[in-house]
Amino acid sequence: MPMKLLKTENDDKLTVERILHARRYALTLDKNRCTGCEICMIACPKEAIEVKKIPKEEGEKAKPPVVDVDEEKCHYCGICSSICPFGALDVKVNGETVTPVVESESFPQLIREIEVDSTKCDLRCLDIEDPCPLGLIEVRVQSPEEEAEAQPIRAEKKDAQVLVDIDRDFCPCCRVCEVKFPNGAIKVRKIVNGILRIDREKCPEGCHDCLDVCPITGALYLSEDGKVHVNDLHCVYCGVCKIVCPEEGALELQRTSIHHTPLRSGAWNKALEKLTSTTEMTKELRTKSSKKLRESVEKRLLPGGSSHA
Repeated sequence: MPMKLLKTENDDKLTVERILHARRYALTLDKNRCTGCEICMIACPKEAIEVKKIPKEEGEKAKPPVVDVDEEKCHYCGICSSICPFGALDVKVNGETVTPVVESESFPQLIREIEVDSTKCDLRCLDIEDPCPLGLIEVRVQSPEEEAEAQPIRAEKKDAQVLVDIDRDFCPCCRVCEVKFPNGAIKVRKIVNGILRIDREKCPEGCHDCLDVCPITGALYLSEDGKVHVNDLHCVYCGVCKIVCPEEGALELQRTSIHHTPLRSGAWNKALEKLTSTTEMTKELRTKSSKKLRESVEKRLLPGGSSHA
């Protein structure tokens, strides 16, 4: 069967394609959303993704690494697109966005658990400066049409209703918005939990490379001692800081859990082993094994194989 491999790149996008007789596969990286982190590279089973550190001149700020995709190695499985916390990767088959490993239930999707209660926002929310470090939040006044639809519910509320729209597909759940908005208007559960430690004894004097490339405002900050510190509340543990750090061992990153949909097969286990610590991976696999064992016992003991619990 005829096959053609293509690779195109501009300032905004990188696309690799595999064109067969009846199907056309494409993987696109949105450079404007990509932070240069290592998560897609770590998870890729074919080692088709490479993260390249950009050298800097003396006196320059550090630049985020760039991600490259090998068009000959990519199998368009969708693991990279399903695991990217920033939604920077997209797989298409014949022009339609798909995630083959998710559709085959061999890999999970990240769960972006975000609750918004716009009724807790008043006009002051319109003045919140940079409500999202990635520009994913729009705060606006309810339109007359929306007001008319909501009127039966809020007939007694006369002041203008402020709406909060979040582009959830690209949200890494850093919880910055949760802190900035008042009265519990937004609640966010982190996708990735972990530990990021900075050995400040090893940090080169005056080096702020990790701070320069961190995509989340407030996840890293410069304290009065002139050293970079970690705010675990906002860190999404993407790993871009560790990539650019010039000193081996100055940054230690450990992912302890990933909030994802249920799954069936072992493709995720391999990715989990690479992405998280051995201890935490063992905990998740042990929990999953216990669940399977319980379900197996229930099928044997209960009529029709269903649980009464």
